Amino acid sequence: MSPELISILVLVVVFVIATTRSINMGALAFAAAFGVGTLVADMETDDIFKGFPGSLFVVLVGVTFLFAIARANGTTDWLVHTAIRLVGGRIAVMPWVMFAITGVLTAIGAVSPAAVAIVAPIAMGFAAKYKISPLLMGVMVVHGAQAGGFSPISIYGTIVNGIVAKEGLPGNEIVLFLASAVVNLLIAAVVFVVCGGLKLARRPLDAPVLVRTGGGAGDGADSDAAETEVKAETEVKAPEAETEAEERVTLTAPRIATLAGLAALVLATLGFDLDVGLAAITVAVLLSVVWPEQSKQAIAQITWPTVLLICGILTYVGVLQAMGTITWAGDSVAGVGAPLIAALLICYIGAIVSAFASSVGIMGALIPLAVPFLLRGDVSAVGLIAALAVSATVVDVSPFSTNGALVLAGAQDVDRDRFFKQLMVYGGIIVAVAPPLVWFALVVPGVW
Repeated sequence: MSPELISILVLVVVFVIATTRSINMGALAFAAAFGVGTLVADMETDDIFKGFPGSLFVVLVGVTFLFAIARANGTTDWLVHTAIRLVGGRIAVMPWVMFAITGVLTAIGAVSPAAVAIVAPIAMGFAAKYKISPLLMGVMVVHGAQAGGFSPISIYGTIVNGIVAKEGLPGNEIVLFLASAVVNLLIAAVVFVVCGGLKLARRPLDAPVLVRTGGGAGDGADSDAAETEVKAETEVKAPEAETEAEERVTLTAPRIATLAGLAALVLATLGFDLDVGLAAITVAVLLSVVWPEQSKQAIAQITWPTVLLICGILTYVGVLQAMGTITWAGDSVAGVGAPLIAALLICYIGAIVSAFASSVGIMGALIPLAVPFLLRGDVSAVGLIAALAVSATVVDVSPFSTNGALVLAGAQDVDRDRFFKQLMVYGGIIVAVAPPLVWFALVVPGVW
């Protein structure tokens, strides 16, 4: 059995054990990276650690720390209340507002994880307050980021178009942009309907909502959960509620400072291309120096189990890349005789691997690998490149990708294990369904 195949089988075992034994998958992945890297790939310890996602670790810690401070001092309450006023109290509009904001940010040049890191904590806080499905809100944020992700001036668009030009392949910037925008918009619309978005349109802001109080992670018996009616937090029927509402809209010194810090974070990451994680930690530390009590509450809210999970999985993926498993899979596909089947397999590899690794890195690896295949002219290079780009990014809702991890880390008042499984299942559905759909829409017509 080849080392590459062994490494893939070990990854499957990690998933099975983590699912059946309720062990943190990240811890298992660290052990797997050590075992496979040392015993199978003959790697040194330093080589194994090269796969550790240090920048993502800082992003997860920094962003969750900063927004935990914002929750502790009431800034997120103020932002949510302001957003509700801006949309005239129409709760159902808010998921689309978050979709649009992240889409605009990435379209004008923001790195997708930076846009999600800025928007997701606010969106997930809003979802918690108004009992909106966290899956719906999180998915809308990520798909919004990817909808704008391939504009001609975006990071993703610039990278892919640069690779295409360097390899001497025909390209079309507009087709690439529209393909990603339309696919993500359609997926977002389906998710909006399936996850109860239409019901939100029929619910007034002060209407009672049903909150399930039973069931836990992995508990499929939601129908047995107790349902308790609660009033939305904006309902004003008593002096206590009036006082609470007034406090929520008042701009105090900590809130003003936090808003200024968030604005500085946006400026630093989008205007000066600084690392979002380091910038977020810097803002959080400055706020902590002035208001240390709120910092003490916030530090405990950093989602360490999520950090362990994501960093462990990505360290193992780094081992797979270092030992050539990804290249091996791409070369295997290149040997397939039927052009359409080979194109579909390339899209699937992009989707599967990107669900656990850098989307840009995968596109940067697979497009050059597919060059000999594309130059034969059996399929449309423009169509396949667009299909591969969409397949490799639409799956970023996976909790193992940067964007999915940020959504998971930013979720509030949820059973985190259960939400992780929901994101994993949803990501699996997208991995299974998106590649054949974009292949059929973008590649098959070019053959006929």
